[in-house]
Amino acid sequence: MTSLNDASPGGAPGVARPVGFLTEAGYGLGLVPAGILLTGLGAGTLQYYINQVIGAPPILTGLLILASLMIDAICDPLIGQWSDRFRSPLGRRHPFMYAGAVLMAVTFYFLWHAPANLSGQSLFIYMLVLLVAVRMSQSLHDISSNGLVPELAPDYDKRTVLISFRWFFLVIGLATMSYLLLAVFLKTDAHNTVGLLNRAGYARFGAFASLLLFLTAMTSALSTQRRAKGFYSPPPRPFSLGDTARVMVQTLTNPALLVLLMCGLFGGIGAGMRGGLDQYFYTHLWGLKPQQIGIILPMGVLGSVVAVIVAPIMSRLLGKKMTMIVFFVFSTIVSLLPMTLKVAGLMPANSSGWVFAILIADAVVVAILAVAGLVIVSSMVADVVEDNAVKTGERSEGLLFAANGLLPKFSAGIGAVMAGVLLSVVHFPAHALQGTVPPALMRELTLIFLPIYAIIVSISIFVLLFYRIDRGVHERNLERLSEAAALAATAEQTAAML
Repeated sequence: MTSLNDASPGGAPGVARPVGFLTEAGYGLGLVPAGILLTGLGAGTLQYYINQVIGAPPILTGLLILASLMIDAICDPLIGQWSDRFRSPLGRRHPFMYAGAVLMAVTFYFLWHAPANLSGQSLFIYMLVLLVAVRMSQSLHDISSNGLVPELAPDYDKRTVLISFRWFFLVIGLATMSYLLLAVFLKTDAHNTVGLLNRAGYARFGAFASLLLFLTAMTSALSTQRRAKGFYSPPPRPFSLGDTARVMVQTLTNPALLVLLMCGLFGGIGAGMRGGLDQYFYTHLWGLKPQQIGIILPMGVLGSVVAVIVAPIMSRLLGKKMTMIVFFVFSTIVSLLPMTLKVAGLMPANSSGWVFAILIADAVVVAILAVAGLVIVSSMVADVVEDNAVKTGERSEGLLFAANGLLPKFSAGIGAVMAGVLLSVVHFPAHALQGTVPPALMRELTLIFLPIYAIIVSISIFVLLFYRIDRGVHERNLERLSEAAALAATAEQTAAML
């Protein structure tokens, strides 16, 4: 007997079984590894570690990050396409999720345990190979896990709720590991007087994070395994380079996807540049200790809880596109406000307790707005799946989610290089202990950063005006896919009778 999901080349969705709370939570847990990896691979930590701890020049550090992101980005669509067409007793996605869980843990551990005798070119090659390996392992897991969304929740609004769970857990993972890294592993005390320059602390962080990566990724994959039996299974077909290229071109030129790609391109540049400089600003502009920095991001957990509630509600009221634009506009304004006030001489002195309180409040508000916006973005990508299936006859969830992360990886690397350029322009010193960087230098860095970041992010928000999939379009796409599936099933039954 052929299920509705198997009945047409486009893999039209049938009536999906309701996703219960345990499945939602288990599926959401799959983004905890992404939060852990963001802690270590985010430009803020990684750029500071390679530049200030290992001692690589700022621009070379940015190029290392960019090179690893470019290699990974080139491979991501291939991984997505592979998982879209993969057939196994475990389904299309889960074998990749299990493999990614193991490889992420192993490669992340060795990333933070470089042999002490490595230096110069050898150390650069070691870091590049491990960075690429970690990112590729994450792609195996995350692209396949993200690809489950359209089939777990075909409904326009319910998939936003499901994605909210994922972003909630991502921020939980990011906040928890950021706190542990800064307030535990790198805490400034009698045993660690160098704070963020403590290489042994990063190694201990890597060991602990690797174990947590494996446990959360495997638990999430197992929690959704039983659902895979009812999902679309692609028909067996011989590999054809031409056919593969055709599907990839058709998918990657979907107008709605192109809008999201352009949004991600400029947003990624801004995020990469901001992330690459965050540790410098917190440490040398605001004068915070590592344990204080480690508190600020976890406070965003509160924001993520609110975002999980707010995003689906606002999406139903305003539609996904307008909700996302509103959230991202206000998120940008709020995130730049403290530094703007600082250079204008309107912030309290760093010695005042108000500075820390203001930065915490700012982090909470930004988290609410940014996480809610990112929830909506992910839901919009999921809506492209059915739109693309109508146009191409292919269900390409993996390829679409991989493509959505393609340009942001390139642009995050570009942003990291830009951060390195800005540090070089102001002649930021290497191995700089807190209190040794002149305030005039930090003021100069801030004045250069603020307008560049604001312009880049504004372009990212503007292109969203051209996104055209709303509730009505999505529901018509579902109807057309269901009609095609019914016709295919009828034709199959007729052929069997003859």
